[in-house]
Amino acid sequence: MKSLGSLLVALIVALVLLGMSAFTVDQREYAVVFRLGEIVSVDSVKKSPGLYFKIPFVEDVRYFDKRILTLDSGAPEKFFTKEKTEVQVDSFVKWRIVDPAKFYVSIQGGNETQAEVRLAPIINEGLRAEFGVRTLHDVVSGERDQIMRILREKADKAAREMGIEVLDVRLKRVDFTDEISGQVYSRMDSERKRMANDLRAQGAGASEKIRADANKQREVILAEAYRDAQRIKGEGDGRAAEIYAAAYNKNPEFYAFYRSLDAYRNSFKSKNDILVMQPDSDFFKYMRDPGGKKP
Repeated sequence: MKSLGSLLVALIVALVLLGMSAFTVDQREYAVVFRLGEIVSVDSVKKSPGLYFKIPFVEDVRYFDKRILTLDSGAPEKFFTKEKTEVQVDSFVKWRIVDPAKFYVSIQGGNETQAEVRLAPIINEGLRAEFGVRTLHDVVSGERDQIMRILREKADKAAREMGIEVLDVRLKRVDFTDEISGQVYSRMDSERKRMANDLRAQGAGASEKIRADANKQREVILAEAYRDAQRIKGEGDGRAAEIYAAAYNKNPEFYAFYRSLDAYRNSFKSKNDILVMQPDSDFFKYMRDPGGKKP
Protein backbone atom coordinates (compact mmCIF):
# COMPACT_ATOMS: atom_id res chain seq x y z
CA MET A 1 0.00 0.00 0.00
CA LYS A 2 2.86 2.38 0.80
CA SER A 3 4.46 1.60 -2.55
CA LEU A 4 1.15 2.29 -4.35
CA GLY A 5 0.73 5.60 -2.51
CA SER A 6 4.28 6.67 -3.35
CA LEU A 7 3.68 5.77 -7.00
CA LEU A 8 0.49 7.85 -7.15
CA VAL A 9 2.26 10.81 -5.52
CA ALA A 10 5.16 10.50 -7.97
CA LEU A 11 2.70 10.29 -10.90
CA ILE A 12 0.82 13.39 -9.76
CA VAL A 13 4.08 15.30 -9.28
CA ALA A 14 5.21 14.20 -12.74
CA LEU A 15 1.92 15.38 -14.29
CA VAL A 16 2.15 18.74 -12.52
CA LEU A 17 5.75 19.20 -13.67
CA LEU A 18 4.76 18.20 -17.19
CA GLY A 19 1.92 20.71 -17.16
CA MET A 20 4.23 23.44 -15.89
CA SER A 21 6.85 22.69 -18.54
CA ALA A 22 4.51 22.58 -21.56
CA PHE A 23 3.14 25.69 -23.28
CA THR A 24 1.45 26.44 -26.60
CA VAL A 25 2.01 29.20 -29.12
CA ASP A 26 -0.93 30.60 -31.06
CA GLN A 27 -0.57 31.60 -34.72
CA ARG A 28 -1.37 35.22 -33.75
CA GLU A 29 1.56 35.59 -31.31
CA TYR A 30 5.22 35.06 -30.58
CA ALA A 31 6.52 33.33 -27.45
CA VAL A 32 9.86 34.21 -25.86
CA VAL A 33 11.37 31.87 -23.27
CA PHE A 34 13.26 33.60 -20.43
CA ARG A 35 15.68 31.78 -18.09
CA LEU A 36 15.97 33.57 -14.80
CA GLY A 37 14.70 36.76 -16.49
CA GLU A 38 17.05 36.67 -19.50
CA ILE A 39 16.70 35.49 -23.08
CA VAL A 40 19.08 32.58 -23.27
CA SER A 41 19.39 32.05 -27.06
CA VAL A 42 17.86 32.68 -30.47
CA ASP A 43 15.97 29.40 -30.13
CA SER A 44 14.21 30.89 -27.13
CA VAL A 45 11.96 32.85 -29.53
CA LYS A 46 9.08 30.69 -30.73
CA LYS A 47 7.59 32.15 -33.93
CA SER A 48 5.72 29.11 -35.22
CA PRO A 49 2.48 27.93 -33.61
CA GLY A 50 2.59 24.61 -31.74
CA LEU A 51 3.39 22.88 -28.48
CA TYR A 52 6.69 23.63 -26.72
CA PHE A 53 8.41 22.81 -23.41
CA LYS A 54 10.37 24.79 -20.83
CA ILE A 55 12.16 24.02 -17.57
CA PRO A 56 9.74 24.55 -14.68
CA PHE A 57 10.67 27.12 -12.01
CA VAL A 58 13.72 28.13 -14.07
CA GLU A 59 12.22 29.32 -17.33
CA ASP A 60 9.10 31.37 -17.99
CA VAL A 61 7.31 32.48 -21.18
CA ARG A 62 6.34 35.94 -22.42
CA TYR A 63 3.93 36.40 -25.33
CA PHE A 64 4.02 39.18 -27.95
CA ASP A 65 1.36 40.05 -30.51
CA LYS A 66 2.19 39.03 -34.07
CA ARG A 67 -0.78 40.83 -35.66
CA ILE A 68 -0.72 44.19 -37.45
CA LEU A 69 -1.26 47.01 -34.95
CA THR A 70 -2.46 50.58 -35.52
CA LEU A 71 -0.94 53.76 -34.15
CA ASP A 72 -3.51 56.54 -34.51
CA SER A 73 -2.37 60.10 -33.98
CA GLY A 74 -5.64 60.97 -32.22
CA ALA A 75 -5.67 64.77 -32.24
CA PRO A 76 -4.41 66.36 -35.50
CA GLU A 77 -0.84 67.68 -35.46
CA LYS A 78 0.09 71.10 -36.84
CA PHE A 79 2.81 71.45 -39.49
CA PHE A 80 4.07 74.23 -41.77
CA THR A 81 4.40 73.88 -45.54
CA LYS A 82 7.13 75.38 -47.71
CA GLU A 83 5.23 78.68 -47.99
CA LYS A 84 4.78 78.80 -44.18
CA THR A 85 1.11 77.83 -44.32
CA GLU A 86 -0.03 76.03 -41.18
CA VAL A 87 -2.04 72.85 -41.72
CA GLN A 88 -3.55 70.24 -39.43
CA VAL A 89 -2.62 66.66 -40.26
CA ASP A 90 -4.43 63.55 -39.04
CA SER A 91 -2.50 60.33 -39.72
CA PHE A 92 -2.17 56.72 -38.67
CA VAL A 93 0.53 54.03 -38.86
CA LYS A 94 0.27 50.29 -39.41
CA TRP A 95 3.06 48.38 -37.67
CA ARG A 96 3.93 44.98 -36.22
CA ILE A 97 6.60 43.22 -34.18
CA VAL A 98 9.01 41.21 -36.35
CA ASP A 99 11.83 40.57 -33.85
CA PRO A 100 10.34 39.99 -30.38
CA ALA A 101 13.76 39.58 -28.71
CA LYS A 102 15.01 42.93 -30.03
CA PHE A 103 11.61 44.46 -29.29
CA TYR A 104 11.84 43.33 -25.66
CA VAL A 105 15.37 44.66 -25.27
CA SER A 106 14.75 48.01 -27.06
CA ILE A 107 11.36 48.77 -25.51
CA GLN A 108 11.21 48.75 -21.75
CA GLY A 109 9.44 45.55 -20.77
CA GLY A 110 8.32 44.98 -24.37
CA ASN A 111 5.25 47.14 -23.80
CA GLU A 112 3.24 48.00 -26.93
CA THR A 113 2.18 51.36 -25.52
CA GLN A 114 5.82 52.31 -24.95
CA ALA A 115 6.59 51.20 -28.49
CA GLU A 116 3.95 53.59 -29.85
CA VAL A 117 5.38 56.37 -27.67
CA ARG A 118 8.77 55.74 -29.30
CA LEU A 119 7.30 55.45 -32.79
CA ALA A 120 5.10 58.60 -32.73
CA PRO A 121 8.01 61.14 -32.68
CA ILE A 122 9.63 59.36 -35.62
CA ILE A 123 6.45 59.79 -37.67
CA ASN A 124 5.97 63.41 -36.60
CA GLU A 125 9.55 64.30 -37.44
CA GLY A 126 9.16 62.72 -40.86
CA LEU A 127 5.93 64.63 -41.48
CA ARG A 128 7.52 67.91 -40.42
CA ALA A 129 10.48 67.33 -42.74
CA GLU A 130 8.36 66.35 -45.75
CA PHE A 131 5.79 69.11 -45.32
CA GLY A 132 8.53 71.72 -44.87
CA VAL A 133 9.89 71.18 -48.41
CA ARG A 134 6.52 71.01 -50.20
CA THR A 135 3.83 73.51 -51.12
CA LEU A 136 0.25 73.37 -49.91
CA HIS A 137 -0.94 71.95 -53.23
CA ASP A 138 1.67 69.18 -53.04
CA VAL A 139 0.70 68.02 -49.56
CA VAL A 140 -3.04 68.19 -50.24
CA SER A 141 -3.14 66.38 -53.56
CA GLY A 142 -0.08 66.72 -55.78
CA GLU A 143 2.51 64.56 -53.97
CA ARG A 144 0.47 62.96 -51.20
CA ASP A 145 1.24 59.38 -52.26
CA GLN A 146 4.94 60.17 -52.52
CA ILE A 147 4.93 61.70 -49.02
CA MET A 148 3.34 58.58 -47.53
CA ARG A 149 5.83 56.31 -49.31
CA ILE A 150 8.85 58.29 -48.11
CA LEU A 151 7.45 58.42 -44.57
CA ARG A 152 6.95 54.67 -44.50
CA GLU A 153 10.48 53.99 -45.73
CA LYS A 154 12.10 56.35 -43.22
CA ALA A 155 9.96 55.20 -40.31
CA ASP A 156 10.53 51.54 -41.13
CA LYS A 157 14.30 52.05 -41.22
CA ALA A 158 14.28 53.66 -37.77
CA ALA A 159 11.77 51.16 -36.32
CA ARG A 160 13.84 48.14 -37.36
CA GLU A 161 16.27 49.05 -34.59
CA MET A 162 13.43 48.32 -32.16
CA GLY A 163 12.38 45.03 -33.77
CA ILE A 164 9.38 46.72 -35.43
CA GLU A 165 8.30 46.81 -39.07
CA VAL A 166 6.31 49.81 -40.32
CA LEU A 167 3.93 48.55 -42.98
CA ASP A 168 2.13 51.73 -43.92
CA VAL A 169 1.80 55.43 -43.07
CA ARG A 170 -1.43 57.12 -44.11
CA LEU A 171 -2.62 60.72 -44.08
CA LYS A 172 -6.31 60.57 -43.18
CA ARG A 173 -6.91 64.28 -43.46
CA VAL A 174 -5.01 67.48 -44.21
CA ASP A 175 -6.98 70.57 -43.13
CA PHE A 176 -6.35 74.26 -42.75
CA THR A 177 -6.36 75.87 -39.34
CA ASP A 178 -9.41 77.97 -38.46
CA GLU A 179 -7.64 81.21 -39.37
CA ILE A 180 -6.37 79.89 -42.70
CA SER A 181 -9.77 78.32 -43.44
CA GLY A 182 -11.40 81.73 -43.04
CA GLN A 183 -8.91 83.31 -45.43
CA VAL A 184 -9.31 80.52 -47.96
CA TYR A 185 -13.09 80.80 -47.73
CA SER A 186 -12.87 84.56 -48.31
CA ARG A 187 -10.67 84.04 -51.36
CA MET A 188 -13.00 81.36 -52.69
CA ASP A 189 -16.01 83.61 -52.08
CA SER A 190 -14.32 86.51 -53.88
CA GLU A 191 -13.32 84.26 -56.77
CA ARG A 192 -16.84 82.87 -57.10
CA LYS A 193 -18.31 86.39 -57.03
CA ARG A 194 -15.85 87.49 -59.71
CA MET A 195 -16.79 84.52 -61.86
CA ALA A 196 -20.49 85.24 -61.27
CA ASN A 197 -20.01 88.89 -62.29
CA ASP A 198 -18.12 87.80 -65.41
CA LEU A 199 -20.91 85.41 -66.33
CA ARG A 200 -23.52 88.10 -65.70
CA ALA A 201 -21.58 90.53 -67.90
CA GLN A 202 -21.28 87.92 -70.64
CA GLY A 203 -24.99 87.18 -70.31
CA ALA A 204 -25.87 90.87 -70.48
CA GLY A 205 -23.69 91.29 -73.58
CA ALA A 206 -25.30 88.28 -75.26
CA SER A 207 -28.73 89.60 -74.28
CA GLU A 208 -28.03 93.01 -75.83
CA LYS A 209 -26.69 91.35 -78.97
CA ILE A 210 -29.80 89.16 -79.28
CA ARG A 211 -32.10 92.11 -78.57
CA ALA A 212 -30.33 94.29 -81.15
CA ASP A 213 -30.52 91.52 -83.74
CA ALA A 214 -34.24 91.02 -82.95
CA ASN A 215 -34.89 94.77 -83.30
CA LYS A 216 -32.99 94.80 -86.58
CA GLN A 217 -35.04 91.90 -87.91
CA ARG A 218 -38.22 93.61 -86.69
CA GLU A 219 -37.34 96.82 -88.55
CA VAL A 220 -36.49 94.86 -91.68
CA ILE A 221 -39.76 92.92 -91.50
CA LEU A 222 -41.79 96.10 -90.91
CA ALA A 223 -40.00 97.91 -93.75
CA GLU A 224 -40.60 95.02 -96.14
CA ALA A 225 -44.22 94.78 -95.01
CA TYR A 226 -44.72 98.53 -95.52
CA ARG A 227 -43.09 98.33 -98.92
CA ASP A 228 -45.31 95.43 -99.94
CA ALA A 229 -48.39 97.20 -98.51
CA GLN A 230 -47.60 100.37 -100.42
CA ARG A 231 -47.02 98.41 -103.61
CA ILE A 232 -50.31 96.52 -103.16
CA LYS A 233 -52.12 99.75 -102.28
CA GLY A 234 -50.66 101.47 -105.32
CA GLU A 235 -51.69 98.58 -107.52
CA GLY A 236 -55.18 98.75 -105.94
CA ASP A 237 -55.43 102.50 -106.47
CA GLY A 238 -54.28 102.10 -110.03
CA ARG A 239 -56.82 99.37 -110.64
CA ALA A 240 -59.53 101.47 -108.99
CA ALA A 241 -58.58 104.43 -111.18
CA GLU A 242 -58.80 102.21 -114.25
CA ILE A 243 -62.26 101.00 -113.17
CA TYR A 244 -63.41 104.57 -112.43
CA ALA A 245 -62.07 105.76 -115.79
CA ALA A 246 -63.77 102.91 -117.64
CA ALA A 247 -67.02 103.59 -115.81
CA TYR A 248 -66.77 107.33 -116.51
CA ASN A 249 -66.15 106.75 -120.19
CA LYS A 250 -69.22 104.48 -120.48
CA ASN A 251 -71.64 106.96 -118.85
CA PRO A 252 -70.09 110.25 -117.73
CA GLU A 253 -73.41 111.69 -116.57
CA PHE A 254 -74.22 108.74 -114.31
CA TYR A 255 -70.72 108.79 -112.94
CA ALA A 256 -71.01 112.51 -112.11
CA PHE A 257 -74.39 111.87 -110.45
CA TYR A 258 -72.97 109.00 -108.40
CA ARG A 259 -70.02 111.09 -107.25
CA SER A 260 -72.39 113.93 -106.24
CA LEU A 261 -74.51 111.56 -104.15
CA ASP A 262 -71.39 110.33 -102.44
CA ALA A 263 -70.37 113.94 -101.74
CA TYR A 264 -73.84 114.73 -100.35
CA ARG A 265 -73.71 111.68 -98.09
CA ASN A 266 -70.35 112.62 -96.67
CA SER A 267 -71.31 116.30 -96.25
CA PHE A 268 -74.64 115.75 -94.48
CA LYS A 269 -73.79 112.88 -92.15
CA SER A 270 -74.90 114.73 -89.05
CA LYS A 271 -77.91 116.92 -88.47
CA ASN A 272 -75.64 119.43 -86.81
CA ASP A 273 -73.50 119.89 -89.89
CA ILE A 274 -73.57 123.40 -91.38
CA LEU A 275 -72.50 124.08 -94.96
CA VAL A 276 -72.21 127.69 -96.22
CA MET A 277 -72.13 127.91 -100.05
CA GLN A 278 -73.59 129.92 -102.93
CA PRO A 279 -77.03 128.64 -103.99
CA ASP A 280 -75.98 128.49 -107.64
CA SER A 281 -72.87 126.45 -106.83
CA ASP A 282 -72.20 123.30 -108.89
CA PHE A 283 -72.39 121.37 -105.66
CA PHE A 284 -76.21 121.76 -105.73
CA LYS A 285 -76.49 120.93 -109.40
CA TYR A 286 -78.37 117.67 -108.93
CA MET A 287 -80.46 119.12 -106.08
CA ARG A 288 -81.77 121.89 -108.37
CA ASP A 289 -82.26 119.53 -111.30
CA PRO A 290 -82.16 115.81 -110.54
CA GLY A 291 -81.81 115.12 -114.24
CA GLY A 292 -78.78 117.39 -114.35
CA LYS A 293 -79.94 119.02 -117.59
CA LYS A 294 -80.17 122.63 -116.38
CA PRO A 295 -76.94 124.58 -116.18
